Amino acid sequence: MEATIKDLNGDDAGTLELPEVFETTYRPDLIKRAVLAAQANRTQAYGADPLAGMRTPAESLGSGRGMAHVPRENGRARRVPQAVSGRKAHPPKAEKEHGKKINKKERQLAVRSAIAATTDSDLVSERGHQFGDADLPLVVSDDFEDLVKTQEVVSLLEALGVDDDIERAEDRKVRAGQGKARGRKYKRPKSILFVTSEEPSKAARNLAGADVVTASEVNTEDLAPGTHAGRLTVWTESAVEEVADR
Repeated sequence: MEATIKDLNGDDAGTLELPEVFETTYRPDLIKRAVLAAQANRTQAYGADPLAGMRTPAESLGSGRGMAHVPRENGRARRVPQAVSGRKAHPPKAEKEHGKKINKKERQLAVRSAIAATTDSDLVSERGHQFGDADLPLVVSDDFEDLVKTQEVVSLLEALGVDDDIERAEDRKVRAGQGKARGRKYKRPKSILFVTSEEPSKAARNLAGADVVTASEVNTEDLAPGTHAGRLTVWTESAVEEVADR
């Protein structure tokens, strides 16, 4: 499989033979497992204080008093789950393990499959990305890594015909549910993923919904946000060669 290399003006600058990783079989099951495992392993432990509701000198008064045998303090029930100010029966426990495991080879195959999915125009379109008549995958020259201004990146995207995807990601929606009160009021779409060979370019960081990662660090969650593969991705020439070892 070959890809056309574009220069910063959007003109053809040669062709590139894509590594075999771009021909990996599409495995949505493994991609989903890998993304969910990554998200679960970032979950912060939470739980109730083990002594909550237990800090009381209450004792049971025993039988023969015409009242329930629950621990009491000043005549009022304490400590037991059914009592006001008592402990909870089954509170969340901080020692619970929220992480998920995935086999190493399955995780590697998931990454390779997600990389290959960036070349499938049907999958990219199903995710809602707008890329016009552009041929996938999008490969640009290494000069992209030298860009320092966001406007220069925007001009490149306009030349490639994929700038509409950035505009699509600017539309944010208010999240339904309790998440609004937990620091995530808005839902923002993901747009273009830029994969470079060296340090991530700062020029593309401020684009709506865009992410910039290196070829050595790109993971399944970058390539398949929300477990859905086929993210619109712009690769640099060196990044394509480097990702062959993934």
